[in-house]
Amino acid sequence: MATPQVMSPADRPDAHQRVRDHERALEQARTAYAALPPDRPVRLAKRTSNLFRNRTAHDSPGLDLSAFRGVVEVRPGVDGGPATALVGGLTTYEQLVDELLPHGYVPLVVPQLRTITIGGAVTGLGIEASSFRNGLPHESVLQMRILTGDGQVVTASPDGEHADLFRTFPNSYGSLGYALDLVIELEPARPYVALRHVRFDSVAALADAVGDVMASHAWDGDRVDFVDGVVFGPTEAYLSLGRWSDHLEGQARPSDYTGEHVFYRSIQQRRTDVLTAHDYLWRWDTDWFWCSRAFGAQNPTVRRLWPSHLLRSDVYWKIVAFENRHRVMGRIDRLRGQPDRERVVQDVEIPLEHTAEFVDWFLREVPIEPVWLCPIQLRSSAHAGRDEHPTDPDTADTAPWPLYPMRPGERYVNVGFWSTVAIEPGAHDGDVNRRIEAEVTRLGGHKSLYSDAYYDEATFAALYGGTAYGPVKRRYDPRGRFPTLYEKAVQAR
Repeated sequence: MATPQVMSPADRPDAHQRVRDHERALEQARTAYAALPPDRPVRLAKRTSNLFRNRTAHDSPGLDLSAFRGVVEVRPGVDGGPATALVGGLTTYEQLVDELLPHGYVPLVVPQLRTITIGGAVTGLGIEASSFRNGLPHESVLQMRILTGDGQVVTASPDGEHADLFRTFPNSYGSLGYALDLVIELEPARPYVALRHVRFDSVAALADAVGDVMASHAWDGDRVDFVDGVVFGPTEAYLSLGRWSDHLEGQARPSDYTGEHVFYRSIQQRRTDVLTAHDYLWRWDTDWFWCSRAFGAQNPTVRRLWPSHLLRSDVYWKIVAFENRHRVMGRIDRLRGQPDRERVVQDVEIPLEHTAEFVDWFLREVPIEPVWLCPIQLRSSAHAGRDEHPTDPDTADTAPWPLYPMRPGERYVNVGFWSTVAIEPGAHDGDVNRRIEAEVTRLGGHKSLYSDAYYDEATFAALYGGTAYGPVKRRYDPRGRFPTLYEKAVQAR
C-alpha cells in the first residue's frame, strides 16, 4: 500500500455489471417505497444501529435498501483533484475501509465505530481525529441521490435544483429521506499511523495545545494528520497526535489492541506508538472507547475467554439494546436497593475557547470519566456554491449546514461522554441531561442528536435550523411520510 493505486471500472471485471446493478436497484427502491402502506410509518429495515434513543415500537414493514451497500466505483482525480468514489448509502465504514484501503485510499473522515453507515454519518453526524482538517463527513460529499418522502429519487448537489435538500440533509436523521448513494472525496492513505501521546496537567493546557495544532497541523516539529484526546481527570489529560507513515518508526511490529491489550490504557502507558492504518481507524471500536468495561470485557480473565472477533461495538450495542428492552440489570439493581440510573450518552461540540470551562464544569457536576475530546472545524475549502449562503454567526438558518449550525472559521472540540449516573432522591430521569443541554447552549455549543434530547419544540427549532428545515420538509415530504426531526430526536418516534 506504499503508493495509492487507481481503481477504476476498467480495473475490475465485474465493475460494469456493478454499475448496471446499482442503477437497477435505484428503480427498485422507488417501487419498494411505493408499495409501503401510505398510512404507516416508514423505517429502514436494518439489523444494526448506532442510535441511543429508545424508539416507539411498531409493526410496519421496513424498507429494505440493503442493495445499496459497497463501493460501486472509484474515480481517479482530475487535474490534480482528489479521487472520488460512488458508494451505496447503506455501506458501513468497515466495508468502505476494507474495499478502499487496499487501493491506498480512505474517506476523509472515518467515524470511530465499524457499523456506522456512510448514509447514517451524513444524515446524522460523524467525526474522528481527522476532523480538525477534514471537517464532517457530509463536507466531503459532492453529490447524493436521495429517496424522498414523496417517493422520488432526486440528485442533490451544492448547486442546482435540489441544493436546498443537499444543504439541509446533514443532521436530518432520515426525516427528509434516505441517501441511496453518494459521491465522496477520498484521500491517500499510508500503511501505518505513528502516534505521540502528550500528557497535560490541566484541560486548559490541553485546549491551548489543541489551538496550536489546529492552526499549524504540527506539534514539536512533527506533522499532525490526526488529533484526539482523553481526559482521565482534572489533572490528567492527553492528546494523541497521529501522522501517516510508511514505516514502523523503529518499532519492532505494529501494536495490536484487538485482543489482550486495551487501546485507551496505552495512552497512559506509552509516549509513542505505531499501528497499522486499519487498526488505527478502528482503535476505538474494539472496546467501544472504554464502555466495554461495563460488560466485564476489560477484566483480564473475561477478556481471555471473550472471542476477539466479538470484541466489537455492535456486539456491545446489542447487549445495551437487550437491557433497554428487558431491564434485567435495572431490576437486579432495585432488588439490591440501588437507585435507578439515568443514561448520559452524548457528544457535544463546544467552541475551543470554552472547552476547558465546559470540561471542568462537567467533571465537577457529572461523575463520568474518562471523557473523549476531538477537535473539529468546518473545512476551509468549501465546495462550489457553498459561499452563496451568507453566514450570520447568531442565526442557525443561514449557516452552511443549518440543521447543525457550526460557524465557519470557529474552532470546536467535540466532548464525548457515555455512561449512566444514579438518579438522586427527589430528582427525575433526564435532569442531568437537561443541565448539560443548558450548559452547552450557554457556551455557544451544539449537541449531537443520536441519543436522548429534552428540548422543548421552540428551543429545538431555534438551535437546529427550524426556519430552513420547514420549507424543505414540506417540499420533499409533503404528506409527512417520515417523522419530523423533532419527533425523531426528542419524541423518539
